[in-house]
Amino acid sequence: MRGRRRRRDGEPRRDRVPFRAMVPNLITSMAACAGITSISLSSEGRWLPALWALLVACVCDGMDGRVARMLNASSRLGAELDSLADFVNFGVAPAMFMYFWFTGGPMHEIDGAKVNPELVRIVLACALYYAMCDCFRLARFNTMLEQETAPYWRHFFTGVPAPGGCWMVLTPAMVSLALDLKWNFKWSPSPYLGIFMLLFVGSLMASRLPTISLKSLHVPKRWLPLVLAALLLLVAFLAANFWLTLGVVGVGYVLTVPLTGWIFLKIKAKYEREQRRALDGAAAKV
Repeated sequence: MRGRRRRRDGEPRRDRVPFRAMVPNLITSMAACAGITSISLSSEGRWLPALWALLVACVCDGMDGRVARMLNASSRLGAELDSLADFVNFGVAPAMFMYFWFTGGPMHEIDGAKVNPELVRIVLACALYYAMCDCFRLARFNTMLEQETAPYWRHFFTGVPAPGGCWMVLTPAMVSLALDLKWNFKWSPSPYLGIFMLLFVGSLMASRLPTISLKSLHVPKRWLPLVLAALLLLVAFLAANFWLTLGVVGVGYVLTVPLTGWIFLKIKAKYEREQRRALDGAAAKV
């Protein structure tokens, strides 16, 4: 009887969800809330708190997947929720931040002068373009998970990833706000720079250009002391001036795009040469 009772008591547990399975989705939801909060703050012209909210969203986005794997709580629902949160955090939130920042905030005034309404609408159109490029990039990423890719793509992303695009497009704001906090440097953001950044970074995200993937990056042992010294130096600069360092590194990240493309072409050419040699060898044996 006791054995039967245990089985009956255990049967309903199949319909129960353990609390640990909800933790990754809770972190993802926190990321989305931080992104929405950033939109609200930027609409009020509170630029630095809006950037901090986006940083919280980025940290939560980096944590949810790792926590899901650690707790063995990965799910299809979590994957879909993560994509929707990424669209809010890295597509809509930075687009709206740049729209308000480059058009003089909610009043659309720069240095006491009203921004041309036509120019405001053009910046808004570019912000929408950036957000939809991010949406397209995330949708393509989800479909590519089920497709086989060539081996030479193993170390690269297709297009700039969504967090990287958010980082790139916010670089001018980070540098400007950091200089203003440090040295009271006043710089009036130009809507034309905003138009360029939104179109440029959005196109990079939607493109099929190869970009660097840090997940598959390996450091040779002989370079390890140099890399560790560089990372320690980076941490020191982040502690001294966080937003300025983050903005300067963002500029460096933009510059890696053409360098990564050159490395990708070399790896692809080497792979194709090896494939041709293998085919020629097989044909010779026949």
